[in-house]
Amino acid sequence: MSGAPRLVIDAGNSRIKWAFAQADGTLQPRGALAHADRDVPDWAALPAPAGAWISNVAGAGVAAHIDALIEARWPGLPRTTIRACAQQCGITNGYGTPEALGSDRWAGMIGAHAAFPGEPLLIATFGTATTLEAVRADGHFVGGLIAPGWSLMMRSLGEHTAQLPVLDASATAGAQAARPSFATDTHGSISAGCALAQAGLVERMWRELNDTWKAPVRLVVSGGAADEVIAALRAPFTRHDSLVLSGLARIAAAPPHPA
Repeated sequence: MSGAPRLVIDAGNSRIKWAFAQADGTLQPRGALAHADRDVPDWAALPAPAGAWISNVAGAGVAAHIDALIEARWPGLPRTTIRACAQQCGITNGYGTPEALGSDRWAGMIGAHAAFPGEPLLIATFGTATTLEAVRADGHFVGGLIAPGWSLMMRSLGEHTAQLPVLDASATAGAQAARPSFATDTHGSISAGCALAQAGLVERMWRELNDTWKAPVRLVVSGGAADEVIAALRAPFTRHDSLVLSGLARIAAAPPHPA
């Protein structure tokens, strides 16, 4: 990377994460804000970046909010909202309709492939949804899976059963400090059951990839609910919580992609 820093923004379903991608590849300064509280990022003392590169899976309202924040601090700053495409930054998209792939998953794969070049990867991201991406050592994305996230699983149980409570991550804070197991109360049973369901999905697909590819597959985990699922995992993993921002930095530094 060279020249002025680039502002990279990862707008997910719960939070907006941002960072300045520096010339040496570091992501500093950086921060996050929740959609609900509409906080203003601490950008007042920061110099103008070369531009903004944005992954947004949270809809038009969040896109407008991000535009307003940027415009208030750096009027007219060039910005690019990224989309998945057939090939970019060493990743080849295996989707039948490449642009249908979520921009966060696309940027995350680019970030993971750059962080662990030449390795077959299973990327597991634990957020509102849990997503899995299988990426060969040559950067070919062969396909993925999407499941309800840990918190969404818990909440849906309460919303669709008569006698179970509606739980989310805030209601079970600290409950997953130890490895989930059989619980002696309803809250613990729901929390552990959903965490183990997440872990079981990841472990099965990780084993299948190892068997299919006949090579050790690196399991890379990230996301806001990673702590809860990690406690249940029985497969070796590498934690990387900046995959999307790192991928956006790579996209920003690369030559412009043809439209």
